[in-house]
Amino acid sequence: MDFSLSEEHVLLEKTVRDFAGRELGPGIKEHDRAQTFDPSILTKMAGQGLLGICMPGRYGGAGMDYISLGLACEALEYVDTSLRVILSVHVGLYSCTLLQWATEEQKERYLAPAARGDVIASYALTEPDAGSDAVAIQATARREGDLYILNGEKMWISLADVADRFLIIAWTDMDKKRARDHSGMSAFIVERGWPGLATETIHGKLGVRAGNTGSISMMDVQVPLANRLGNEGEGFKIAMSALDNGRYTVGSGATGLIRACLDASVLYAGTRHAFGVPIGQHQLVQQMIARMVQRYDAARLLYLRAGWLKNQGLRNTRETALAKWYACDASFDSAADAVEIHGAYGYSDEYNVERFLRNSKGAVIYEGSREIQQLIQAQYALGYRCDRPLRCELPAYDADTWA
Repeated sequence: MDFSLSEEHVLLEKTVRDFAGRELGPGIKEHDRAQTFDPSILTKMAGQGLLGICMPGRYGGAGMDYISLGLACEALEYVDTSLRVILSVHVGLYSCTLLQWATEEQKERYLAPAARGDVIASYALTEPDAGSDAVAIQATARREGDLYILNGEKMWISLADVADRFLIIAWTDMDKKRARDHSGMSAFIVERGWPGLATETIHGKLGVRAGNTGSISMMDVQVPLANRLGNEGEGFKIAMSALDNGRYTVGSGATGLIRACLDASVLYAGTRHAFGVPIGQHQLVQQMIARMVQRYDAARLLYLRAGWLKNQGLRNTRETALAKWYACDASFDSAADAVEIHGAYGYSDEYNVERFLRNSKGAVIYEGSREIQQLIQAQYALGYRCDRPLRCELPAYDADTWA
C-alpha cells in the first residue's frame, strides 16, 4: 500500500494549478458577475492537453492515467468550478464513455478529435421533467432504415450551447418506454449543425455562472445508424457507466473547492483582527478550519482510491459514488464555514468565498443528488444492489500502450 503520488502526478498537479491560476483565473470573477462563458478557456485548456488528459496517445490524448484526471479536476476547481465542469463533461462523460463503448471506427471519428481538443463535447441525459429518475426521460429515437429520427428536449446540459458533439440518450423501444423498462433506451453521438438540432443558454443560475449551461431541442434530427453508441437497448447502461466517470470528476473537483475554502479561510483568519487578536486565535474559528482540514483529507483519499481502481480496470461504481457524495457535501459545508469566517465580507463578492458557496451547491444536486448517493450506499450495504459485468468495461490504464 503506497499513498505517495508519482513524480509525474506531483508535477501535473502543480502545472495545472499554476496554469489555471495564471491563465484562467483572472477573468473568472467578471464572467461570474456577467453570467457569461469565455470560450478562449477551451482553447487554452486544449493547448495544455487537458481535454484529452487520460485518453491514449493513439487517439490524440495526453496518455496519462485516471488519477491524473482527478488531480487535474481538483486543481481546476481550486480556481473555479466552471473550469472543472469542462473536464467533467468533455472528458468524464463523453470521451471516457466513447473509450469504453465505441467501436474503433467511432473512436477514430469522434473520440480522437475530442481528445485533441479540436471539438468540444457534451452529454445529454437530463430533461425538464427527468433528473434523478432517468427512466422518466421522454426523448425518442425512431428507427427508419439506416437512420434514427430523434425528437425531444434535454435540459441543464453543461456546455450545451458551445459543444460541437453530443452524447444523447433516448428511447428506441416505445413499448418498453411505457413499461418503464430501461432496456428500451439507446445512446447516440450527435453533431451540431444537423437539421433539427438547436441549443440555448440558461441564465439566472445560482452558481457556476462563468460556465455554460443550456438546453438542447431535437425536432426530427436524422442520426445515422453508425452513430449509435453500443447496441440498441444499452443506452441506460451506457448512461450509468458515464456517470461513474462523471461523478469521479465531480468528487475530485469538489475536493479542490474544499482546499480553496481552507486556504482562503487560513489567510483571512491570520489578517483579520477581532477583540485585539487575529480571529484565527479564536477557538470556534479554529474549529471551522479544523473541519475543513478533516474534510479535505478524507475527500482526497476517497477519490484517489476510486482513481486507483479505475487504473486497475476494476469496477468502482460504489467507491466513486461515495467519493462524490462525501466531497460534494463537504465542499458545501466548507464553503458555508468560509463565508462565516469572512463575516460580512464573505457575504459580498469582494472575496471569492461567496462564489465558492454558490458553486458548491450545484454539485450536491447534479450527477446524482446527495439523496440518490445515500440510497446507493445503503443498497450496497443491505445487499439490494450489486454490480453486474458490462459488455464493455472502462479499459485499465496501461502506461506502455497509453502513451
